Amino acid sequence: MTKPFKLTKAVLENSTATNWQSAVTEWQIVDQDEDDTMETECVCGKEGLRYLFTIKNTTNQNVLYPIGSNCIKRFEVDELTNEVNVKEQMFKLMHGIEDRKFITLTSEWFSRKLLTYLYERGTFKPSPYNNFDPTVDYRFLMDMFNQRKEPTEKQQRKITALIMSNVFPDLKAELAKKKP
Repeated sequence: MTKPFKLTKAVLENSTATNWQSAVTEWQIVDQDEDDTMETECVCGKEGLRYLFTIKNTTNQNVLYPIGSNCIKRFEVDELTNEVNVKEQMFKLMHGIEDRKFITLTSEWFSRKLLTYLYERGTFKPSPYNNFDPTVDYRFLMDMFNQRKEPTEKQQRKITALIMSNVFPDLKAELAKKKP
């Protein structure tokens, strides 16, 4: 049995819909893990998964785990694909920070969707530095991400401070707890 067929079979068997196009709309991502050893096998049979997702059917509450990011992308549901991309980016960013890499506000580490996701989940905290309005920090980072020129030294210090004081602790709380 081929991998795409195993995926289709698993999704359809756990959905209320009887065709692929309808079935894939019933699912949402409810959790993510990371397997550093890459010893996990997807529901489709693909081995060597690093990013493991749990998806849940919103109509019958069935769960599929582990399912790899490539299989979720095969659903061709924009919302799920975007969420998978953001979650993968979060893992990569956390590892970059842990490995003491110089994190810049570039597409190597960030995206507009990741910044928006972080803002929406409350990553940016009220403080005297943002007049107790986290939106100020979000807008600053978004403006810096969108500009074409290099940030000034002062702007880079603020970017680094926001990453280290807001983003990294939030990522660590969200993702590090998933490690075995």
